[in-house]
Amino acid sequence: MLEENQTPLNMDFNQQVCVLPDNQAWITSPADGVMRISLEKKAAESGHTTSFVKFAPGSSFPAHQHPQGEEIYVLQGIFSDENGDYPAGTYIRNPPGSQHTPFTRDGCTLFVKLDQFHADDKKHVVIREEDRQWQQGIGKLKVLSLHAHLTESTALVHWPANEVFQPHQHWGGEEILVISGKFCDEHGSYPAGSWIRSPHLSKHTPYVEQEETLILVKVGHLG
Repeated sequence: MLEENQTPLNMDFNQQVCVLPDNQAWITSPADGVMRISLEKKAAESGHTTSFVKFAPGSSFPAHQHPQGEEIYVLQGIFSDENGDYPAGTYIRNPPGSQHTPFTRDGCTLFVKLDQFHADDKKHVVIREEDRQWQQGIGKLKVLSLHAHLTESTALVHWPANEVFQPHQHWGGEEILVISGKFCDEHGSYPAGSWIRSPHLSKHTPYVEQEETLILVKVGHLG
């Protein structure tokens, strides 16, 4: 199995990192009712971060700006800001320089990436579950493209039970969030809530076993 990340500030993109649900601990944030699990984070508070964020019912976060953008996938509940409501399954990209005041009425859990956009990546994206337009992928996979810019691309990939993908190499690296089911490769098994980061030119042969699996995949951003 891959080495599990015991220091969530790990920013060495040449390392292969896996954070399983059993190795995650929520910590309080500066905002009341908001907690985080840090997956990767620069030492500077305003730097590149990847984390799970949990809002308690009725909680909010102060108005803030995203100097280098914000990327969100809503895992549970309904996330909101002054621009609308975003139920579980929604993908959001807020471009560099954007700002908002997030809150939730009934509670929500998010996967969030901050300050990781290219300077010219200005596109605002909101894709709710009802907006999804799945495309046929390799084999029996179904793929939903969420965003692409230069070498970077982000997608949802649906795996039917017992599907095996071809061996492949990650040009520019690969990052996976297991949303549901259990994702596997020759290095280990990753249940829902797992986060995996594989470096430039890494290789594997992924598959799933008895249960359908949904993953969020980002490639081409770690080279």
